[in-house]
Amino acid sequence: MRLAIQIPCFNERLDLPQTLSDLPRRLDGVDEIVVIIIDDGSSDGTSVVAESCGAHYIVRFPRNRGLAVAYSAGMETCYRLGADLVVNTDADNQYCAADIEKLIEPVISGRADLVVGDRQTCCIEHFSWTKKLLQSWGTRLVRRASGVRINDATSGFRALNRRAASIQFVHNRFSYTLETLIHAGVSGLAVESVPVRVNPPTRASRLFSSLPQYLRRSVPIIVRSYLTYWPGRTFCWLGLAFAVFGGAGIAKFAGHYLLNPNYNGHIQSLQLGVGSLTIAFLCALLAVLGDLLAVNRRLLEAALERIRDYDARELRLWEIGCGETRAGVYRTFAEPWLSTCGRTELMVVPAEHAAVEI
Repeated sequence: MRLAIQIPCFNERLDLPQTLSDLPRRLDGVDEIVVIIIDDGSSDGTSVVAESCGAHYIVRFPRNRGLAVAYSAGMETCYRLGADLVVNTDADNQYCAADIEKLIEPVISGRADLVVGDRQTCCIEHFSWTKKLLQSWGTRLVRRASGVRINDATSGFRALNRRAASIQFVHNRFSYTLETLIHAGVSGLAVESVPVRVNPPTRASRLFSSLPQYLRRSVPIIVRSYLTYWPGRTFCWLGLAFAVFGGAGIAKFAGHYLLNPNYNGHIQSLQLGVGSLTIAFLCALLAVLGDLLAVNRRLLEAALERIRDYDARELRLWEIGCGETRAGVYRTFAEPWLSTCGRTELMVVPAEHAAVEI
């Protein structure tokens, strides 16, 4: 079994050496381990540091495109490299790398397609009470929207099998964590949480500068994802609410009219009722159209899954030589970590083999 550890990076030359050094070189049930660095337009030489510290493959963007795009590119690369198992972790060494063994165990045993590391945020000392509250609220919201049992929705410490990696689709540019969980619920993936440890923070988050900014960008992602995958259900409930409101308004007018036909009051109730019923009818039409579009989206995703499989078999990225680039993926001179060879030390390559921009 081949394990690919992908690490999205943006100006991480200071923290990346420790992150790579902590990665396990030997895991039960894994024959080969490769590390893929996705350099999201870094300007501090992150790719050079990654290669000198023993990363095996590097994908470099010429400019910053965002965490969600970097994650998707890394997942695509892992699939093209023939990985049977994928682990995603952060470059700032937030997660304890020794827990990768716990993270992949449910996938290797066949119990889960996707495993999310539970940081147990309520116990993290450097999290403020506001952040803990929002984490808990957000996880409950994603749990209801996705239908999967999850304890830490925003955790990026994840393990996926090959099937789960092949159907990962992220449509926003901010973050992959929430949308992929909702998609996993729609796709019927088996999702599991395992408790993991976190390391002391080394820097502030680069994904967002404040909690209000994070909420402003995350809440629309949850709403849009829910509308994307369950449009019929959403517009049906919305239409039902307008229908009840409109029916109540018309009933109020009709009741007063029957009691006293000469009294022409409460005309506003009739107007609001008719307007609400019109909106309810439009919502019903949107529910039908949305459901048809959702069916078409599922067909497109099934087609894209087949295309990905064909693309991976044709490209055969696992066969590219050291120092070569194919399909935007650069292979360094570091050899994969083989479990059958025992625990290996971190390989340092000569400076003249520094990573080139792809």
